[in-house]
Amino acid sequence: MPLTDKQGQALSSQEIGQKIINRLKAWKLEFITGFLWWGIGFVPFHCIRRWAYKLCGMRIGPQSTIHMMARIYDPRHITIGQGTLVGEKATLDGRKQLTNSNGGLEIGNHVDIASEVMIWTSQHDIHDPHMKPIEEKVIIEDYVFIGPRVIILPGVKIGKGAIIAAGAVVTKDVPAKAIMAGTPAEQISTRDLDKFDYRLGRPRLFQ
Repeated sequence: MPLTDKQGQALSSQEIGQKIINRLKAWKLEFITGFLWWGIGFVPFHCIRRWAYKLCGMRIGPQSTIHMMARIYDPRHITIGQGTLVGEKATLDGRKQLTNSNGGLEIGNHVDIASEVMIWTSQHDIHDPHMKPIEEKVIIEDYVFIGPRVIILPGVKIGKGAIIAAGAVVTKDVPAKAIMAGTPAEQISTRDLDKFDYRLGRPRLFQ
């Protein structure tokens, strides 16, 4: 009896081999995700967490830090600039596994990301009969502030100096200096600054 996929289609020996390879890669990434969550995410020292994230492939600049209990998916494709603070229980999605994928996450300099923010680069194609995944890169430029419990969906670019109010769901690109709020997020005002040169405060100790 031939082996079949989850749709019941017969698989060739080459397809079976590729599925085995893909499954092993998935298990590896799931192990890394679990290790960074359980083994590292609860360690109350920023320097140890930064070291572990870099060891797993994340590029994170000087004076940047991620507070405790963050969920990190595929850190190899996550880049964080300098002087950026990420709050506790944040979700950072760096998945870029599909062929010709444009996934990954790029966060700029002096970005302030509050607690429990979720940034996603992967979602299902709801129009595909098999609900196949889609991966699209998220870019957050310098001096952006993202309030607590914001959700940012795949493919979004947030312009320099923009503000995203707490609880907003960002589904489309955000212009520079725009102030966004709501579900889905819409522009409600514009930030009254022409020059951005401030520095964020220090990370909270033991958090």
